[in-house]
Amino acid sequence: MTSNMTDIPLPSYEAEESQTSKLMKKSRESPFVPVGIAGFAAVVAYGLYKLKHRGNTKMSVHLIHMRVAAQGFIVGAMTCGVLYSMYREYLAKPKP
Repeated sequence: MTSNMTDIPLPSYEAEESQTSKLMKKSRESPFVPVGIAGFAAVVAYGLYKLKHRGNTKMSVHLIHMRVAAQGFIVGAMTCGVLYSMYREYLAKPKP
């Protein structure tokens, strides 16, 4: 009794997207996403760098300032992205 493995149909699975390909697709759709991510990373890196040279400032105050700066950058990038998408949708769209 011989079994031929080519007779059995194999299930077809959709290739799942990787995180990098999802980020690249999102970047093409809205270019302010990578700007927000980069700004957030820059604020955190600068805050960590300044952590040693904060002087007499308490640690909690320094961390609060860092958090507010990072959130402000993200909100600013989101606002610019929304304004850009509204411009593309309503003003730059050719009239039919």
